[in-house]
Amino acid sequence: MASSSSNMPKESVVVDCGRRRTSCGYCRSSRHNSISHGMWAHSLTVEDYQDLLDRGWRRSGCFLYKPEMERTCCPSYTIRLKASDYFPSKEQLRVSRRMQRFLDGALDVKQVEVMEDYTSAKSENHSKPMSEESLTTGNNDKDEFEKSLHYLSNQINNVIHILIEKGEFPSGFELPKASVKLVSPGKRKFLVSGSEDLLYSSNIAFQIAASIKRAQSCDKVGNDSNPSRVSEKENESSPKIIAEKLVASLDPTMKNSDLSIRACNGHINFYASSEQVSLTRSVKNPSGPKKSRMKHDIGGNGLIDPTHCQVKRRKLEIRLNRSSFDPEEFALYRRYQLKVHNDKPQNVTENSYRRFLVDTPLLQVLPTGDSTVPPCGFGSFHQQYLIDGQLVAVGVIDILPKCLSSKYLFWDPDFAFLSLGKYSAFQEIGWVKENQVYCPTLQYYYLGYYIHSCSKMRYKAAYRPSELLCPLRNQWVPFDIARPLLDRRPYVVLSDASILQNGESSLPQITDDIVGREIDDGGQEDANDVPMLEDEEMVESESECSDDEPDLETTSYDDPEIGDVGKVLLGIKGSHVKYKDLRIVFGPEQRSYLESQLRRYRKVVGTVLSERMVYSLG
Repeated sequence: MASSSSNMPKESVVVDCGRRRTSCGYCRSSRHNSISHGMWAHSLTVEDYQDLLDRGWRRSGCFLYKPEMERTCCPSYTIRLKASDYFPSKEQLRVSRRMQRFLDGALDVKQVEVMEDYTSAKSENHSKPMSEESLTTGNNDKDEFEKSLHYLSNQINNVIHILIEKGEFPSGFELPKASVKLVSPGKRKFLVSGSEDLLYSSNIAFQIAASIKRAQSCDKVGNDSNPSRVSEKENESSPKIIAEKLVASLDPTMKNSDLSIRACNGHINFYASSEQVSLTRSVKNPSGPKKSRMKHDIGGNGLIDPTHCQVKRRKLEIRLNRSSFDPEEFALYRRYQLKVHNDKPQNVTENSYRRFLVDTPLLQVLPTGDSTVPPCGFGSFHQQYLIDGQLVAVGVIDILPKCLSSKYLFWDPDFAFLSLGKYSAFQEIGWVKENQVYCPTLQYYYLGYYIHSCSKMRYKAAYRPSELLCPLRNQWVPFDIARPLLDRRPYVVLSDASILQNGESSLPQITDDIVGREIDDGGQEDANDVPMLEDEEMVESESECSDDEPDLETTSYDDPEIGDVGKVLLGIKGSHVKYKDLRIVFGPEQRSYLESQLRRYRKVVGTVLSERMVYSLG
């Protein structure tokens, strides 16, 4: 660990480990290999680490590694965004609002947990339709939701039959059955007034319109040859008109319930008052005047008590501490790994935790009071999130001259409903913006590696506008340009303009809907919640140097600057000297071997860093 001692080293000292081959921690296949170049760092200046990040390197404790993109099974692209250009997505704003409601005491925690559990279920209950009376029975919240959905679906189907009898809908063929679904929290739309919350929705109008259109296409050949009449029929059978007809017939049924119903661009939406804490609202029985209610509150007694909304406000405190071992943090980390990542207890040890998230080679830089260093200084930090004094999350970060680099986040599984990963990323981006006043060079937020072929990594693209690092030329390429290229193949030289010679007139833009689908498909709920730990631990402790493997020794050093290793700074027995001044002390075989190592090292770190960092020989 770096210390504030005046005797601390002031330069980077590294030991080259060569190529490393491991089983992949992302695609999790023993048949696939992750191949990277590795170095151990005895010490590392923040300026040198910043430059290494901008060449595709990343650290795990004191171990530095860089994927060999053309050989590894899951190419990992460094991803960043400029904090001043960041604009949050709807999902990210929703997470921020949820946290604020929780702190204000206005969030029904159990409602959030139950609704998210329900929407994550992959199987659908196909039980028989339920009567309204049956809605009041059962203690299981998921069963109550399903009963409500079946009831509402049945109400729509009844109205469809009525409209067919009235001649509003064509007869002679069977129309599809309605299905009402619960709207997930991530997709839920809030009204501008904020007074209502969308709970359920049905797209049956689109299905009916499609069925009618198919029937009308047959009629065009038959009875109706008048174009204006055909056009009139098509207008009447649009999803929007059909939804409005269904809502008009359903509205009397819903008048005396806690649910309101409206047609919205072809969708049939059911809303409830956002001021109430019930999971579902009452539904009136059309066959009788009696109204039964299915409600649920925090106390679970089935009655709504206004005092339940008067929850004591909570206090969120965010502390930024220098990286060091904290027993309370380790206890939280262990619980997180066991419950969220299902790690084996014997694998989650204090020593492995220290190596991964506490140890750091970064030489800390203390604040100077001028406009070159932020008030906290530079180096490795643990950012603690405490709610009413309870530690709920820890973000492990590096603060460097140009960026905040997010390394890992672990959180209390009991607070999963707050999406602390997304929330912490939101806060870290905000921190960069705030500290630009003290340090103008501090402009970027680095999210680690982006792996397009790994669905659980795609959440990082939701932080926009982001850039990916070209693995060949170390140039930053906007994600909007990189994405269609990565859709074609996993490894791409992003800065190579010749790849775009396919005649595209424009590139697809990234929208909230697209990003939302990627997050849902990946099952990713929190930023930084990726299997980085397992991957980095394998790189650090389980892999073996594979320099003796001939299939990997194919690197070309055509660049004369790379081939000229005379300026590489070597460290030997406490002395630092350029290789050209030591060449004479080595024999021919030693010189040949060492120079091959130095050329490879010079290629992966760059000519500038190879002449600035100390290549330790022992």
